Amino acid sequence: MSAFELKSLDECLEKHLPAEELSEVKRILYGVEKDQTLELPADALATAKEHAFEIKGYRFTARQEELRKPRIVRVGAIQNSIVLPTTASIAEQREAIWRKVRAMIKAAAEAGCNIVCTQEAWTMPFAFCTREKFPWCEFAEEAEKGPTTKMLAELAKAYNMVIVHSILERDVEHGETIWNTAVVISNSGRYMGKHRKNHIPRVGDFNESTYYMEGNTGHPVFETEFGRIAINICYGRHHPQNWMMFGLNGAEIVFNPSATIGRLSEPLWCIEARNAAIANSYFTVAINRVGTEQFPHEYTSGDGRPAHKEFGPFYGSSYVAAPDGSRTPSLSRCNDGLLVTELDLNLCRQVKDFWGFRLTQRLPLYAESLQKATELDFEPQIIREK
Repeated sequence: MSAFELKSLDECLEKHLPAEELSEVKRILYGVEKDQTLELPADALATAKEHAFEIKGYRFTARQEELRKPRIVRVGAIQNSIVLPTTASIAEQREAIWRKVRAMIKAAAEAGCNIVCTQEAWTMPFAFCTREKFPWCEFAEEAEKGPTTKMLAELAKAYNMVIVHSILERDVEHGETIWNTAVVISNSGRYMGKHRKNHIPRVGDFNESTYYMEGNTGHPVFETEFGRIAINICYGRHHPQNWMMFGLNGAEIVFNPSATIGRLSEPLWCIEARNAAIANSYFTVAINRVGTEQFPHEYTSGDGRPAHKEFGPFYGSSYVAAPDGSRTPSLSRCNDGLLVTELDLNLCRQVKDFWGFRLTQRLPLYAESLQKATELDFEPQIIREK
């Protein structure tokens, strides 16, 4: 990373561009003709100030229809750093993160959010770089009956809010194996279900297959009071078929809780969730943690460089993309933050009608081709000059 730390692209543009040029640049970058800023309540702003996190609000609108009322939903995306050193006890580390994020969920409720989603593995440092099993496996907990789900269930009921949270899951009913799992809690405070990460990275310091393997829950879509939602966990965003299946199952909002760092993936970050929103005619919510995490023991990255203890920086930059290709500006690259976005879910069908991507998708063609590609005797369809 360079010595210069860019906090946010949007902040940089506003600092250096004249107003007229800035408006046109934002139109090109974000795909919006008008200011999409959402005015947030004073109590939400006060909570953010008290607890020292960024809070931003934006909105997406849809065309007024004659037969359907607007389907307005507010979603909250939470990005945060860890709180205590990774040498502190497991219980103390988790409780400190709980306290931080509880305040952010409170602000989300004050801002009128109906659905909130955390970043990937939000209750712990992203320790999978170390390849050490202990003490990091102690962060794993049951999806339905674990302490984090119980704690958040109380908040979901109190705030009439759906909460999606991503944890290291301990499957006590199947050999106490570990999974990377997102849990969905309804606004009634009841456990709705879970989804396990479909694609596991084996790149750079993301040594996650040391701890858990590819998920076995398919592509579930959760029908909540506020719309049909799904979760594409972190590395799954690199796989278009993963995004596609959530769309085929009827998702209107797909959350992408992530933990990704620096120059490894930042050129991809602003493209993938936005492209998925376009290709599948739904909203996407891309969430990434912030900060650099330091671990007790050195580890190597397998790239010839010296062993080190740091993992990061995680560059935040959480954003929401709409099915028409527009998107919000990002949250900060380095600060805790809550992104509040108001959506009209009617836009999903309107984009389908306008662009016809589902109409022209030709699933049988690709199903046949993909079936052939999975066979051991598959031969690529390449035509060569004779």
